[in-house]
Amino acid sequence: MFQDTQPAPLPADGAHAAWTEFRVGHPGERLGLLRQLRDGNVPVQLSSPEGQAVGSSLWSVDDSRERLNFNIPSEPPQLAAMIETDEVVAVAYLDSVKLQFDLHELVLVRGPGGATLQAAMPAEIYRFQRRSAYRVRTLERSSPTAHLRHPALPDMLLPLRVIDVSIGGCALFVGHDVPPLAPGTRLASVRIELDADTRFETGLQLQHVTHIQPGQRGVRIGCEWADLPRPAERTLQRYIDQTQKRRRLLSLD
Repeated sequence: MFQDTQPAPLPADGAHAAWTEFRVGHPGERLGLLRQLRDGNVPVQLSSPEGQAVGSSLWSVDDSRERLNFNIPSEPPQLAAMIETDEVVAVAYLDSVKLQFDLHELVLVRGPGGATLQAAMPAEIYRFQRRSAYRVRTLERSSPTAHLRHPALPDMLLPLRVIDVSIGGCALFVGHDVPPLAPGTRLASVRIELDADTRFETGLQLQHVTHIQPGQRGVRIGCEWADLPRPAERTLQRYIDQTQKRRRLLSLD
């Protein structure tokens, strides 16, 4: 399983042999991955070594000038500090694959429709297969719930239904009456209660938002565990194994 919390700057070429197998070596393949991010409007999380994080999307790949342009819907206060470090790490997901690459030569361009962050084309992209991508749907009769504090409602403990879980993360159902939660948001001290025997506290990194079905009046938010304690990981693995067995038995009835 590849699981991280705060993305770190990637090692320089040859500096860490353990990363070699994950490196995308061919320039054409790197360009193809970047174009997939652009064409799919895939959420891209930008993070700095100091812990600042900003949600964005890649809207332009200028391979002739070797520049990337990221759309920043709103200009968060931490963006300026991130640009000054010039050590931003970009993380995005294409299906069951995690992409991570460093960004340098950062320039912020402001316009009437929002801000654009320009960066040099990454010299390296690392591609990780998410072996933790296997998910099980939770058992609704156990009322699986995540109790968290919404950034817009910090004084209120908000219960959200947990749709499914994996060792790498979970999906939450957010009703239409809850203020939007943006990709890239990091939540601390989230209480997860999947059943009477599976309860733990962890952080969550919000990755992507998708609409479920017309009429359900809500969205599905994909989340990655952040700083998941080792005892909680063991408890979660046991829950996944048991739930998988129960669902197999139910399918035989």
